[in-house]
Amino acid sequence: MNRQIQINSEIEDVLKIIDDTSKKYRVETTKLKEKILERNDSTSSPNKQALLYSLNQISMDEPDWTFLSARLFLHTLYETAARNRGYSPKKKYGDFYFLIESLTNLGIYSTTLLEEYSEEEIHLLAQEMEPERDKLFNYIGLFLLADRYLSKDYDGNIYELPQERFMIIAMTLMQKEKCNRLEHVKEVYWALSNLYMTVATPTLANAGKSFGQLSSCFIDTVDDSLDSIYLNNWDIARVSKDGGGIGVYYGKVRALGSDIKRFKGNSSGIVPWIRLLNDTAVSVDQLGQRQGAIAVYLDVFHRDMMNGFLDLKTNNGDERRKAHDIFTGVSIPDLFMEKLKEVDENGRSIGEWHTFCPHQVKQYMGWTDENGQPLGLEDFYDEKDEKYFTEKYEEAVKHPLLPRKTYRAMDIMARIMVSQLETGTPYMFYRDEVNRQNPNKHVLGKGRTSIYCSNLCTEIAQNMSTTKVEKEYVNEDGNVIIVRKPGDFVVCNLSSIHLPNTVRDQVLDRLIPIQMRMLDNVIDSNTISVSQATLTNQKYRAVGLGTFGWHHLLALQEIYWDSEEAVQYADSLYEEIAYHTIQASMTLAKEKGAYPKFKGSEWETGAYFKRKGYTSERWRKLQEEISRYGIRNGWMMAIAPNSSTAKIGGSTDGIDPIYSVEYAEEKKNFKFKVTPPDLNHRTYAYYRRVRHELDQHWSIKQNAARQRHIDQAISFNLYVRHDIKAKELLHLHLHAWEEGLKTTYYVRSTSQTEIDACEACHS
Repeated sequence: MNRQIQINSEIEDVLKIIDDTSKKYRVETTKLKEKILERNDSTSSPNKQALLYSLNQISMDEPDWTFLSARLFLHTLYETAARNRGYSPKKKYGDFYFLIESLTNLGIYSTTLLEEYSEEEIHLLAQEMEPERDKLFNYIGLFLLADRYLSKDYDGNIYELPQERFMIIAMTLMQKEKCNRLEHVKEVYWALSNLYMTVATPTLANAGKSFGQLSSCFIDTVDDSLDSIYLNNWDIARVSKDGGGIGVYYGKVRALGSDIKRFKGNSSGIVPWIRLLNDTAVSVDQLGQRQGAIAVYLDVFHRDMMNGFLDLKTNNGDERRKAHDIFTGVSIPDLFMEKLKEVDENGRSIGEWHTFCPHQVKQYMGWTDENGQPLGLEDFYDEKDEKYFTEKYEEAVKHPLLPRKTYRAMDIMARIMVSQLETGTPYMFYRDEVNRQNPNKHVLGKGRTSIYCSNLCTEIAQNMSTTKVEKEYVNEDGNVIIVRKPGDFVVCNLSSIHLPNTVRDQVLDRLIPIQMRMLDNVIDSNTISVSQATLTNQKYRAVGLGTFGWHHLLALQEIYWDSEEAVQYADSLYEEIAYHTIQASMTLAKEKGAYPKFKGSEWETGAYFKRKGYTSERWRKLQEEISRYGIRNGWMMAIAPNSSTAKIGGSTDGIDPIYSVEYAEEKKNFKFKVTPPDLNHRTYAYYRRVRHELDQHWSIKQNAARQRHIDQAISFNLYVRHDIKAKELLHLHLHAWEEGLKTTYYVRSTSQTEIDACEACHS
């Protein structure tokens, strides 16, 4: 009898959820209610029945079933958290202070929250939470949030609920604020809980926890020594363990067949060392959530480019020279792209390209820096008016004794494109454009490379340098001490604006200042295992404010993807975002001081604003304020892939077009149908043409307009059909380079299965 009463109560709860949701979204639920009333027994819970039924109803004809599914799943979450925490599920949310105290005692939360905030403050913040905002989630967003990010005990039992996760993030990122701390916490909570923005996966997962770190992206430079290769692997393992996605530059490591200590032909080249990184990526699995994710970059003028690097991920050839679990990227100078355009009178490509061993270049050429340290080709780039790299390259080509391997440039490009169509990689990194646009090139000076590669997701572009072992000795206590001179080990902290929500509610000017404060505070709140990464983070205070939901926004604005209107809209919207972002960083500098390397930067001199063509009165005034007060962050904007967190926000991935108007989202532990957000009879026309059907040249034009306002780079995919002609793909790459893109991410072909990229950068 008691069991029957319980079932009847559950049915009433479920019917109320169905009625409330169907009124808002006009979902036809008659059959669902009849089915639940018929099954008034103990074989299956009414909520589970309703959830399974509603998930099966999601389609392009009835997309709003996703919200009913979300409400039913939310009901389950409330019941689960209440059971685990010992309160009535009717309350939805339990005592917030008790939650923090319980998870701190379990060792899940860091003790910092209870040390930094009083019980009274925590109770005050608990009153700010709005459980009604849980209804903003669609099903996949709520499911992903619960599955991957809400705090659980060591047995996997959920304790946290969505609004509590948002408040914990807010408290964590604002804990060191000296003035108006609680008001800042409330602003962060407002931004997160209204889904105006998301934080990147490491922050979303680890804020407030006793383990993990908060930064998304890391990049390291490997020197040409055994110490550097193995210590880099150690550093990469530690960063990967804590959830970071990593880019590694291997362009300084000597090529296959080079000499070692003057013994000829002894070098095994870069492939064995990359295989070692591959094993690290697989072995260090980020607390069982996913394996590590590492991208290795190499210059197109490195001799191993055509001697193993481009075949690392392909399925043909010697498996002993493969590294299927890493990702690859090619660093490309303008000169190589110009060589691709050289043809004879019959239209046949004739541009020659020479590849060298970086060790031999230093041996034979004798170039040095101001401290007498040897320099290679990789250490120079071309400005528009001064061709530093080109001069050095041609000097190397003319050296009669310097060994090289020579190819048609087009043959190298063909190998790149074959690999891209098979594996999606290598990524393209246009090194001259990246270094030309670098606002912090003053550290080394014009013509000297500061940025050698990008990160795992191609949106980060910051100064890099190698960490070197200075000496090793035994101290008086008998301990072995290794002294390392730290290089610039790049760190970037990401979060992203939900474009449709912020544009709809016109809150950019309120949102971006609190978002930049959050990102800046990550730098001081973070605990990174690798010390040189911490030092670099503090030196430049780099952050990456990005966006997601571009296709969603275009649909709501009734703008077709492949149109000049979309290009112009990208230009105007991202200029607005850039203005508020730079202004917010200047305001933080007035309050807290500029980043240590501000002096002499293009932010200080105004060269950055001149190059961008920012001449309006508001930009002029902002530039004057920056020259007076400084700027808090050396780099500020980067657009990440934003896949999982965009889904949590209920919008479309990053700047990408949608995958399909209706498809099955499938991972290792779930599979269900998904449709684009706000799909209806008006937006369908703007969603109808999807990724592989759209003219990618329009995507390139949009991204070029967007890139003008982004001081770092953008995760930008090219979507092509599996039967694309080589000439067509070549034209896409040439167009991207000619438009001034800094990087391109995957080439996603219709013949490839959906590529699983690193989630660390999914802000």
